[in-house]
Amino acid sequence: MGSNGKVVCVTGASGFIASWLVKLLLQRGYTVRATVRNPDDPHKTSHLLALDGADTGLGLVKANLLEEGSFDAAIDGCDCVFHTASPVLFSVEEPQSELMDPAVKGTLNVLGSCVKASSVKRVVLTSSMAAVLHTERVKSPEVIVDETWHSSEEICKNNKPWYVLSKLLAEDAAWKFAKENNVDLVAINPAVVIGPLLQPTLNTSSAIILRLINGSDTYANFSFGWVNVKDVALAHILAFENPSASGRYCLVDSVEHFSKVIKRIHEMFPAIKLPEKCADDQPFATEYKVSKEKAESLGINFISMDVSLKETIESLVEKKLHKFGTFLI
Repeated sequence: MGSNGKVVCVTGASGFIASWLVKLLLQRGYTVRATVRNPDDPHKTSHLLALDGADTGLGLVKANLLEEGSFDAAIDGCDCVFHTASPVLFSVEEPQSELMDPAVKGTLNVLGSCVKASSVKRVVLTSSMAAVLHTERVKSPEVIVDETWHSSEEICKNNKPWYVLSKLLAEDAAWKFAKENNVDLVAINPAVVIGPLLQPTLNTSSAIILRLINGSDTYANFSFGWVNVKDVALAHILAFENPSASGRYCLVDSVEHFSKVIKRIHEMFPAIKLPEKCADDQPFATEYKVSKEKAESLGINFISMDVSLKETIESLVEKKLHKFGTFLI
């Protein structure tokens, strides 16, 4: 299924995932209305305006997540809305105002605009594996996580991973609103998203890799799921283009401890100084598996971890975000 001249809206279009989503949509012939908080800020818009097809297929529209009705103009007349706009912050002073309100109220404001627009056939929500993994269910190398897993609000409130809670509450609010208002909703749940950057500024997930290659003495004792940003962007589009797409889609190429990530980077870029020891002396955080079955049924053939890491590091150097310069050449 192609664009057939369809008009779509991408919220928070200047972000890491959203920028790639806009790029791929333009490549497929869609007309894209891209919402940003300030269309006059070149740091947020220049990379979008430079995309192939942007001169004829891209329109920038000002909108604010916390302003009810501010998405009405952007969404009216669209066939699909890709709601990617939500803060990705792991350290905050005011969780409610910095994370919860933009994530939850913002999602409901966008969905409210979708209901007003009779043209909207489907909404594709950018959620996260954060809304899947934080549960009382035990993870182990033998365990396969899938779309039926659901993070626990009680566990999140007790442990206070505020970003995780914001994604959980936003997705739950979206499903409740969709059911009550007959909205065709599909959720995309990526793990840590890496790969090449289109935007000029550093995003939170790319910063995880940058810290490893920027002279850190230690690596964190964590096991994360990893996925390439191009796969995430494509999954959003396929979730719209496939009429039978429904529910949630976990997007994880592999789950790896930081120690393994560092080993991969060293094998590809032996000149990089990498941390050699873990930040603590506890047993390594457990690795587990995530089912690819539903994502692959959508048409995703996952880009490998090695390729994703290589693209990320080369992009960080190209953007001059790596302090040691072009050691790769």
